[in-house]
Amino acid sequence: MTDLAQLQAQIIADIAAASDEAALEAVRVAALGKKGSISALLATLGKMSPDERKTQGAAINQAKDEVSQSLAARRDVLKSAALDARLASETIDVTLPLRDAPAEAGRIHPLSQVWDELTTIFADMGFSVAEGPDIETDDYNFTKLNFPEGHPAREMHDTFFFHPKEDGSRMLLRTHTSPVQVRTMLSQKPPIRVICPGRTYRIDSDATHTPQFHQVEGLVIDKSSHLGHLKWILHEFCKAFFEVDHINMRFRPSFFPFTEPSLEVDIQCRRDKGEIRFGEGEDWLEILGCGMVHPNVLRACGIDPDEYQGFAWGMGIDRIAMLKYGIADLRQLFDSDVRWLSHYGFKPLEVPTLAGGLSS
Repeated sequence: MTDLAQLQAQIIADIAAASDEAALEAVRVAALGKKGSISALLATLGKMSPDERKTQGAAINQAKDEVSQSLAARRDVLKSAALDARLASETIDVTLPLRDAPAEAGRIHPLSQVWDELTTIFADMGFSVAEGPDIETDDYNFTKLNFPEGHPAREMHDTFFFHPKEDGSRMLLRTHTSPVQVRTMLSQKPPIRVICPGRTYRIDSDATHTPQFHQVEGLVIDKSSHLGHLKWILHEFCKAFFEVDHINMRFRPSFFPFTEPSLEVDIQCRRDKGEIRFGEGEDWLEILGCGMVHPNVLRACGIDPDEYQGFAWGMGIDRIAMLKYGIADLRQLFDSDVRWLSHYGFKPLEVPTLAGGLSS
């Protein structure tokens, strides 16, 4: 019994000396594990006489209970100490500002924002959005749009052509979104009122030109559509897009193969210290081209020009984005610079609306 008391005292001393839960577990296994010292004593009870078993069994079980209690008490102390140490090392400075939520940290690219803005404006006027493939046929990109054979736009130095097919025809990357107008007229009966935003491609690259850029074109086909309707639509669009109450516009005669008559459109502006302000001043800035759809284009698309007429216009999405948001170099739109995007980009939840403001 003296040996049992010494063993118990030694185990309790080891428990008190355990510096962490791992060391405490090692003491428990050494005492109460399958091959532990107290477990070994309990195993000897079967070889004792009934009187010895009654006396020594009670003493061994009491020692086991006291060791278990000491283990539990020491484990609570170590857990509390570990928690205190963790809390001390993970202190939060509640005076620091909150981190931005993901919806606040991300940014919408200005081109995507402007795409949504112009779609919102034209949708309010009753226009639907039409789309088409980036890879087009020569017929849809040029022939049906009244481009004559030998036109400069059909040359390799202006257009990205694919290798010729066995029949000699060549596919190409569309140079404008006008083929979408062709596809719309071939697939729908008038009246037609659509806008055609999308990517376009031309062999050109400098501060104001890139090989891939974006355009939006509009098309209206009806029995009584005329230039007065076109002027009103463009005037309302420019007021809404540049968010001004009034803006003067100037229509100048021009030439495009697919419209007759053809017009270039200038808008009123004021240039001041590197900035352009719209709806004021005495300067003019060319912004788009437009005109009445050429009768040859209507015939090529299966529409009788003696019964229907229409008008169309087109402008660069990248250009109007630069004008509205003060972007100096077109190439910056495609550099994928996160720092630039965080400056010029828009918060994801700022959805353009005519009621709430396009660029709030």
